[in-house]
Amino acid sequence: MKPRGLCFAVIVLPALVMAGCHSYHIETTVVNHTGGAVRLLEVDYPSASFGANSLAANAVLPYRIQLRGNGPLKVQYTADDGRQAVVTGPTAAEQQEGRLEIVLLPDGKAEFHLQLTPQRYGDAGPN
Repeated sequence: MKPRGLCFAVIVLPALVMAGCHSYHIETTVVNHTGGAVRLLEVDYPSASFGANSLAANAVLPYRIQLRGNGPLKVQYTADDGRQAVVTGPTAAEQQEGRLEIVLLPDGKAEFHLQLTPQRYGDAGPN
């Protein structure tokens, strides 16, 4: 292989491969507005979950997720008074990206604020 062809292969081909790949991520934050600390915080999303042992009152937990599959979002935690809260939110789908804010509220409630791209349908999507 000539040096010029080798340079093309080493520089341009990886750039072309990278240009064709795109990872879909959702920047997620959990905000604790319960009025007290929460323990055993877990956020479930299609194919995975994340969480924290504790989250202080008014604290924010940032996390970046990538969806694999479709399904509901869910948050669960133990409130300061020992009561367990489980809240199921909206459905999210693979290849969506954007932002998700989960606000933990008093009395075991939570709000899900989504700013996601529309769901994309591939070959297996609805007709």
